[in-house]
Amino acid sequence: MEIGLLIFPTDTTMDPVTLGKEVEARGFESLWFPEHSHIPVSRQTPWGGREGAPPLPEEYWRSHEQFTALAAISSVTSKLKLGTGITLLGQRDPIWTAKQAATVDYLSDGRLLFGVGYGWNKEELANHGVRYTDRRARMRECALTVKALWTQDEASFSGEFINLEPSWAWPKPKSKPHPPIIMGGTAGPKTAAAIAEYCDGWMPIGARTLEKGWEEIQRACEVISRDPATIQLGIFGAKPVPQELDDLERRGMARALIALPQGSADEVMAALDQYTPLLDRS
Repeated sequence: MEIGLLIFPTDTTMDPVTLGKEVEARGFESLWFPEHSHIPVSRQTPWGGREGAPPLPEEYWRSHEQFTALAAISSVTSKLKLGTGITLLGQRDPIWTAKQAATVDYLSDGRLLFGVGYGWNKEELANHGVRYTDRRARMRECALTVKALWTQDEASFSGEFINLEPSWAWPKPKSKPHPPIIMGGTAGPKTAAAIAEYCDGWMPIGARTLEKGWEEIQRACEVISRDPATIQLGIFGAKPVPQELDDLERRGMARALIALPQGSADEVMAALDQYTPLLDRS
């Protein structure tokens, strides 16, 4: 099982380029950046959409644009995989997103891991012209449009939300057939069906819903005659504890991501030093 790291790259914590070099030097497999375009100050939607949630941490509105930050890291690393954890694909323009992601993958020689998710912030989605109730259906169309642009010389898509006439778009990704599309979040029946249809992996936050979610995904794969073994499993927010990581590996996880602190460079470096021995736990 590979071990990766996760952090919001912001203007108040360790700069992402230096961090990328340090993460690769220590032997971690990947570095993942979340995204939010902005956070409306009304704060109508509680953190994660959960009533009674704590106040939203400021890294949610201070983070760098993820593809720009990952591209910068790609220029100073050679092996580190670069993950979007996650891209809020349903509130993005899929045509531009396909080009941004393909460019990062091309310039990094095929190191992009394309994590996607629906998003929970209703007012953020609304500012992008997306109704909360449409986010799943729109993300599906965005994902299929992105895949078409990545893999077809003359790409096209026609749907309820996205319409792309036959078009040329390069560069194509170095990863073949394309960078893996990895769904984040709990897998109920609707998300499981989406994973079975257009994703290459699933990574929930923590292992609490792992078994139930995997059963849903297997059922969804059966409906469309897909082999569930073609879906790679991983975990966001794994605990930096050898016993837990060993348990995740026994349960078939291909990758576990540990969160770095949203602190100063010294705090982040201290955490890196603390987590590095976990790579040699076997």
